[in-house]
Amino acid sequence: MQQAALFSQRLKTLFTFERIFLLLLIIAFVLRFLLLDFKLLHHDEAIHSWFSYQLLTESTWAYDPSYHGPFLYFVTAGMFSAFGASDLVARLLPSLFGLLLIPLVYSIYRLGYISKNQTLLASLFIAISPDMVYFSRFLRHDIFMLFFTFLLVVALFYYFERKQSRFAIIAAIATAGALCCKEEMPILLIIIGSFFFITLWQGRFSLPAPWKKDLVICILLVIALCCTLYTGFGGHPDTIIGKDTVLSPAGFHFDMKTTGWYQAVEHWTDMHKQQRLGGPWFYYIPLNLLYELPIFILALIGTIQILISGTTLSVVYRRLKNVLRLRRFTLTVEDLAQVSSRQLKAAQATTPKSDTFFRFSVWWMILTMAFYAYVGEKVPWLIIPQLLPMCFVAVYKLNWQKTVIALVGCIFLCLMVWHVAFVPADINEPIVQVQNSEEMRDVMRIMEQSDTIVIASKDYWPLPWYFRDTWNDKITLYSTVPEESVLTEDNAQVIILHDAESLPSISGYEKETHKLSYWFSIYDNNKRLPEYYLLRDGKMGSINIDVFTLRNF
Repeated sequence: MQQAALFSQRLKTLFTFERIFLLLLIIAFVLRFLLLDFKLLHHDEAIHSWFSYQLLTESTWAYDPSYHGPFLYFVTAGMFSAFGASDLVARLLPSLFGLLLIPLVYSIYRLGYISKNQTLLASLFIAISPDMVYFSRFLRHDIFMLFFTFLLVVALFYYFERKQSRFAIIAAIATAGALCCKEEMPILLIIIGSFFFITLWQGRFSLPAPWKKDLVICILLVIALCCTLYTGFGGHPDTIIGKDTVLSPAGFHFDMKTTGWYQAVEHWTDMHKQQRLGGPWFYYIPLNLLYELPIFILALIGTIQILISGTTLSVVYRRLKNVLRLRRFTLTVEDLAQVSSRQLKAAQATTPKSDTFFRFSVWWMILTMAFYAYVGEKVPWLIIPQLLPMCFVAVYKLNWQKTVIALVGCIFLCLMVWHVAFVPADINEPIVQVQNSEEMRDVMRIMEQSDTIVIASKDYWPLPWYFRDTWNDKITLYSTVPEESVLTEDNAQVIILHDAESLPSISGYEKETHKLSYWFSIYDNNKRLPEYYLLRDGKMGSINIDVFTLRNF
């Protein structure tokens, strides 16, 4: 018995909170940075890398709402300038920003809003979540926006807790950073800001003395940073003030419709109506069940617990229970009178400090999920703004039962991380959206050995990125397939055609078909979903290309 106690004490000494947290940080680092160029760039990643490279080499960038805000392009161009342009370098900053989410969890702990165990488990979820890992290894705007959103949340809690203006400045920088990432950020600002407004109105938070001065400074800072980036450091002022804005003797004329921010609203409103990449309102629920099952289940339990704990019914129940216990089930009118409105208010006032944060997390999670359920565009990377608050809701009232579910569930999460991020093959998973196939490596090896290449297809990304230095020198591009004589007039060593518009054969050439890109097809798997869930196999949708290689080449 004494030896067991000594062993237990040694374990506690060895596995301190700080050491376990550091271990989780190391795990997150490995999962995000290991073999970053293991898979080809996704279609969107290739475009983002290409635009960043163009910004670096030709100083060409102008805001286009189709490709979102400027932050990604400027920081990626900076990375290319410092370390060279490559797949690995393109993904370094997304991995770093995904990793930095975990220290921000520690910052919430330092304020006393979550316990040590809650901190460790929430950090573990973020560290090994398949979606968090996958989209931290992914050059899109979403992981940058997620970091800035979380930084804003942390800064606001620190500002109202510590009453120091420096945290307001951090909140302003985070807001500007997020707004310079994606166009839906204003909605997320409303979701976050509305909770703090209500909390202030309820008296749970109080404003520091210089809050008016802080607010003015923050607004000016956000405007200055956003204007600087969105205008390309002054190169495109029309993004802010409009192309047709003039000051003439007749007066000032301002055409709002030519401003970048108006075009952004117009573009994404149209995309919402078109539902170009549409899906049902519950699109993200199956994704959570596919990849984040233990987090989703625990968040559902936590949501119910938080909503119940915050109701008047819960307060009444606890008071009556205490009265019944004290009176040994002899209930009098005087006992009932004890459950008065004054006592209910007192009970609400003594709510544990952590409940404020968890109520915020539920507010943040539910409204964010509702927003993305409503938005017509449905894509897998939009799950991570919903998943981050879900990781906190999942650790509410952390007892041994929930801990067991979480730790066993982490086995599932680890298997999914391995499958989606480190399997050296095309994977039949919705998380990939439209991923470039690993078969393209063989195609690109053939292209690298060729001096003259003809591409006749509207689908050819990521090739411009991978042949960025020789694209104009060795490649002739047609958007549709011309006559065979046109394709072969320069005796091209390689001819690439979309298989749906391809030729049966070309004289003097050998033909091979390769997958350009692929995706999970619900239509080919909807009759075997339970089997698919377990095996993750079945038929995939794909865009294919025919590669004609000159004989004896």
